[in-house]
Amino acid sequence: MTWRIYHHPSEPEGTEPDGAVPEDEVSTESVAPPLDPQAQLQADLKAAKDEVAEWQDRFLRKAAEFENYRKRTDKEKTEAMIAAKSSILLEFLLVADACERALQTLGKAKEAPGNLQQYQQGVELLYKQLFDVLNRVGAAPIEAEGKPFDPHLHEALSREETNEVKEDTIVRELRKGYLFRDKLLRPAQVIVAVKPKSTDKTS
Repeated sequence: MTWRIYHHPSEPEGTEPDGAVPEDEVSTESVAPPLDPQAQLQADLKAAKDEVAEWQDRFLRKAAEFENYRKRTDKEKTEAMIAAKSSILLEFLLVADACERALQTLGKAKEAPGNLQQYQQGVELLYKQLFDVLNRVGAAPIEAEGKPFDPHLHEALSREETNEVKEDTIVRELRKGYLFRDKLLRPAQVIVAVKPKSTDKTS
């Protein structure tokens, strides 16, 4: 064991002071062994990959949320636009109804005086132009007369006993119905056939 001797200036050299400490005990410190550089790189690479995967997962989630939000807002916008156009088209349908009633009243106007015939022709032209406008914007009339009754498309105002057609067949249309972009704009008001009641009486 090596001893390091510290002399006081007042002490002569060659004497060993009390409390001398071994040199190896004075400078001893715990030093950690050096890390393997390759292992450290692999650990750092794994941590980086984990962080990238986490951020990628967050990005995909946000992208999916944004896509769902965009689809929802587009759908709401389309529905709002259809609702607004539908309310306007319903007002035009009232004009079309008035034209149809006028044409039915003037059904025999060809035998009437010339001025009445001109009036009929004017109504027919107005009705045709209005009908063309409705078709261009996507409003299509619902087929009714002769078709089976469909409560989703038709509104039955009354029933008519008949053997000429099958039961629940529409025998007459009272007011034309319309679809707008495959959605019901207004149901057709109709009269539906029913089987006649039996008149046979049993004693």
